[in-house]
Amino acid sequence: MTTPDAIDGSALLDEIEAFHRRFNVFPRQAAYVAVTLWDAHAHLFDAFDSTPRLAFLSPEPGSGKSRALEIVNTLVPRALATVNASANALFRVVTSDAGRPTLLFDEIDTIFGPKAGGNEELRGFLNSGYRRGASSLRCVGEGTNQSAAPFPSFCAVAIAGLGSLPDTILTRSVIIRMRKRAPNEKVEPYRQRIHEKEGHALRDRLAGWADRVRDEVTDAWPELPDGISDRPADVWEPLLAVAEAAGGDWPERARAACIELVAAATDGDPVSTGVQLLTDLRDKVFQGIDRMPTAAILAILLDLEDAPWADMNGRPLTSRGLAKMLGEYVTSNNTPIKPRSIRTSSGVPKGYYAEDLVDAWDRYCSAPTHASATSATSATPQVNEGVAVADTSDVADRTATPTLTLAPTA
Repeated sequence: MTTPDAIDGSALLDEIEAFHRRFNVFPRQAAYVAVTLWDAHAHLFDAFDSTPRLAFLSPEPGSGKSRALEIVNTLVPRALATVNASANALFRVVTSDAGRPTLLFDEIDTIFGPKAGGNEELRGFLNSGYRRGASSLRCVGEGTNQSAAPFPSFCAVAIAGLGSLPDTILTRSVIIRMRKRAPNEKVEPYRQRIHEKEGHALRDRLAGWADRVRDEVTDAWPELPDGISDRPADVWEPLLAVAEAAGGDWPERARAACIELVAAATDGDPVSTGVQLLTDLRDKVFQGIDRMPTAAILAILLDLEDAPWADMNGRPLTSRGLAKMLGEYVTSNNTPIKPRSIRTSSGVPKGYYAEDLVDAWDRYCSAPTHASATSATSATPQVNEGVAVADTSDVADRTATPTLTLAPTA
């Protein structure tokens, strides 16, 4: 019988990666590295300050998400697969005498999809359980004889589903965006009665190796790749610690996978509606103009084909909706962004000043890709002496509303 001391961690992770490759086609090579390290981390999650969620997501069914979760199931400790569970049930499972499970959620879109209604309690469980020491208060007892008791939620969780996830879960996840296999991409048919035993044999060896390196990873502070900080650092630190404990080429491969998948997550995830609004205002509306009436802004926004503004839950964005969304952000003076009066020859309509938006643009929007956008954010826009807007011809070209003649400023 092989003892833990005789287990070569690097070779063992190679075997686990090969096991995944037999049955899973992942969209990029870095995904095999990440999933293998996640399997190993599940045996050691209690040694870390956080445990990243593993999310297999795809836009269409039949993309291999459930099979990927099925293979993970054979490799992690105390696997508990579910397609539907209440937060209260999960709190009790995590605190059971059998030890904390590795939770495997399939069909997560039925819980968080557009028709699922949010499931805030379950979202709270998944979010809080990402961090060591997290717990939620629940009432225990019968009738009027009840008291509040803390229920821990810290445990490893893997997820599979269609579409996306709430942003708060995505930012806590290693994201694998699955896709349908191409005709030339072949996998070995998975037969549970045969292959589950092979996975369990790898799981047991992985558990033995994890016991041997537990003290090592508990004290480990792995070197993070340049540019990886904040939440991505929290997500990847346990996986990098596992890779360093395994040795071989795994530390190098882990860092490369970290950089690639963090970049892919940033590129692939839709930004929030608020950030998209700010970005569209900077890059497609103001473009160097220092102030614009609300009517002109809405005319441009509603005409953008690749934006949601013409159909916000069945209705176009209105001046009130625009004010509500922008009011969530603040100016450089730390006051909410609000419409202000803009003096024109025909009146004083309400509108927005670029100087009120610059701070939000700098904080929330990615670097501009157009020269016009850069000019709008490079500094607080300047007002030409005696004129409210430096150039109104551009506004006239991009809107269906009549050209506004602007009066000299008071």
